[in-house]
Order: sequence, then structure tokens, then C-alpha cells
Amino acid sequence: MTLVILKTFKKHVTTASLALATSSLALTPTLAAAQSAPTPAAAPTGANPLGIPQNVTILGNDSPNERSATAIVNGQVITGTDIEQRVALVTSASQNELNETERQRLRMQVLRNLIDETLQIQAAVEQEAAPVPGEIDQTYARVASQNFGTDLAAMGKYLASVGSSTASLKRQIQGELSWSNLLRRNVRPFVNVSEEEAKEVFEKREADRGTEEYRIGEIYLSATAENREAVVQNSQRIVEQLQQGGSFVAYARQFSESSTASVGGDLGFVRLNTLPAQMAEAAGRMQSGQLVGPIEIPGGFVIMYLIDKQQVAMADPRDALLSLKQVSISFPPGTTEAAASSQVEAFTTGVAALRGCGDADTAAAAFGASVVTNNEIRARSLPEQLQQLVLGLQIGQVTPPFGSIAEGVRVLMLCGRDDPQAAAGPSVEQIMSEIEEERVGKRAQRYLRDLRNDAYIEYN
Repeated sequence: MTLVILKTFKKHVTTASLALATSSLALTPTLAAAQSAPTPAAAPTGANPLGIPQNVTILGNDSPNERSATAIVNGQVITGTDIEQRVALVTSASQNELNETERQRLRMQVLRNLIDETLQIQAAVEQEAAPVPGEIDQTYARVASQNFGTDLAAMGKYLASVGSSTASLKRQIQGELSWSNLLRRNVRPFVNVSEEEAKEVFEKREADRGTEEYRIGEIYLSATAENREAVVQNSQRIVEQLQQGGSFVAYARQFSESSTASVGGDLGFVRLNTLPAQMAEAAGRMQSGQLVGPIEIPGGFVIMYLIDKQQVAMADPRDALLSLKQVSISFPPGTTEAAASSQVEAFTTGVAALRGCGDADTAAAAFGASVVTNNEIRARSLPEQLQQLVLGLQIGQVTPPFGSIAEGVRVLMLCGRDDPQAAAGPSVEQIMSEIEEERVGKRAQRYLRDLRNDAYIEYN
């Protein structure tokens, strides 16, 4: 049973939060590649635009994972150490150990990311748009402060403890700042959004007020008839890792082939009629926090995670600000089930006799319970199974008892509730900004493809 403690909530540092804080750059999706033998090719068709024969004979090494994962990008070396330290930074977001096959797959993805990062840094230097060392240090200090307060040394110790380094993180920051500078100079000035476009979107959203929206995380893997089974197996392995506690955001960044990989697979809030039929059907049955997949959709497979759902432009009851009292009892080590049941029965009887919040502190002490008060807690910050219970209470009522011998048994008493105001929704100006960011993202992808096409890359 989930333990709920209604005391001052303290922000805890986790490896997942560090990984999220250190990565805002789009990590390049894995691209499907095909090797063709020197046999006569069929004429290109819509289904096979390159005219590659269905039966090919591989003349070289058909196991790319056996190749050394290093590269030279326009004369600049990416070493094995660079790769291993970045892999360590990525895997620090998950407490699970990767097997060698998964780790090798991650190394290859990280190498592709490092190649893109190198191209971005080189392009920024060539165009005199490179960040100055002071900018990199300031960003590093900000990331460190988000996770370790003022103790910058703790950041370096943490990175070293997971097998990464300060230099590796600063290199990633340099790549992100370089890319941001390039986009600000070469992309953003050429993206325009008219007020009329934004007004049309605004009016459509107003017409959809009250419609349910689903905030979905996705990991998309493309598949063909030839590699379908391999993709299914890969998808299932990812699902297993996620079910064991792996970070969905980290896996989406590294393995998803969708453009949402750059934001950890987050599609944002979408309506079901905008999704492929297979995804819409699955999402309609999902509860917040649920993971499903792999689901076959046109072009491949998708793993879905329902982050949240809401009604368009409507107030969310979970944003209500609550005043709660937690009444609880604990059990000494070694307490038997029989003894605990007797105490729980007395506790339940005592709680039922409480006459509201003003009576709770004194009355609870009479049957050996303790009381903790929290006057400002959002309903959505409670465990999901308690949210609806608490929101269904009237002032002075309590939830059913919950807990265990190890955690203790407790109830929550509602002492006050401030309901949220109806959401106004984004303004026309905010919608213009959203559309602009979407278009910048698409142009940025094309820009990066051009950098790759013009690069000289040697693999060792």
C-alpha cells in the first residue's frame, strides 16, 4: 500500500531528474537502413523506391554491432571514452542494468547522437555562432544547482560515480547551445505565423471545450515486412525494461523514431480522433500511468504511456487545493497479524467517532493515533488511488483506512478545499508561439539532415 505522508514536501534529487535536466536537444531517431548486393535492381516503385531486390546477399560484415563504435567527423575524433561516458549519463536515468545486447544498441544510438552533436558544434564554429565558455559554465552551474543546490562539487562527484564526467556533460551543453544559436540565426527568422492562422486554431479549441484530451507518451519503431519480427522483439524488450522501472523519457529519447523523441516521446494533449485508429482505441481504454504495447500501426509499432487526461478548457478537479489531516497509527517491529488487526479495529472505531477537524487532534490521541496537518496540498499530488476518494469527501469526512503493518495504517480527513477556476486555455499569442515552435522543429530536422549529407564521416 502506498505510504502518504502529509508533511512539508521536499524535492528529492533522483538520477531521472538529472537526466531530464541535462538533455533538451533532439536526439536523432534511429533510422532503418538497408544493405543491397550488387545484383540487378528492380525498377523503383512506390513501395520500393530504391528498387532493392527482395533477396539480397551481404558481401561484407553483416553484424554492424561487432564494429568498433568510434568515428571521425570532418576530422574530429569521437572516442570510445566519449561514447561510454555519454551512455553512462543516459543510463543513470534508470536503475535497471542493461544486458550486453541492449547496451550495444544504446552505444550505437549514442554514437549517432554524438555525430549529430559534433556536426552542430562544427557548424556553429564555422558560422561564428559558437557559445562562449562562460555560457557553457553558466548552464552547467544552473543544471548543478537544480539537482545539488550550491554544491557544484557534488555534481562532479555524481557524474564520476555513474561513469560519466563533467567534460561529457559540458560537451552536451555545448552542442545544445550551438544548435540553439544556429536555429536562432538560420531558421527562426524565416518562420512566420499569421494571426489569422492562430485565430482559427483558437476558435476550434473553443468549439471543442469539454472534449477529453489525452496526454500520451510514445515510443515509435518503424517496421517492414522483412524486419517485422525483429522490431516486435525489440519493442517487447523495451516494454519489459519500462515495466521494471526504466525511464520512459530516457528510452523514448534513445529508441523512438518519431519526431517526439526530442521531448521524451511526449505528444502533449491530443484528442483521440487525431490519432491512428489503433492508438485511439487503446488510449480510450487506458488509465493515467498505464503502459501498453507494442501496438501495430501503419508503418511500424508504438509503445504508449498515458501521462494524463483532461477536458479541453475545463477546470481539473485534481488542481483543487486541499487542507488535510492525516490520522495514523504505526506498529512496533514484530507485530503479528492478529495483534495488528485488533489495533486496526480499534483505530477504525476511533476514527468513525471523530467529529470533524477541530476534534481530530485531541480525540486521536485518546486511541493512540498521531495527526499531521497539511493545509496546502494539490489533489493531483496524492497517489492516484487516493485522489478520487479525497475529492469525493465532504468537509470533516475521512477516507477508508489504508496501509500495512510495515507502513502503518492511516486515514485522510478533509478540512478544506479550494476548487480551481475554469481553465481559460491558451491565448491567440500563445497559439502563435506553439505553431511557430512546431515549424521551427520541422525545419531544424531538415537542417540537420543537410549537415549530415555534407559531412565526411569515417567509422573505425
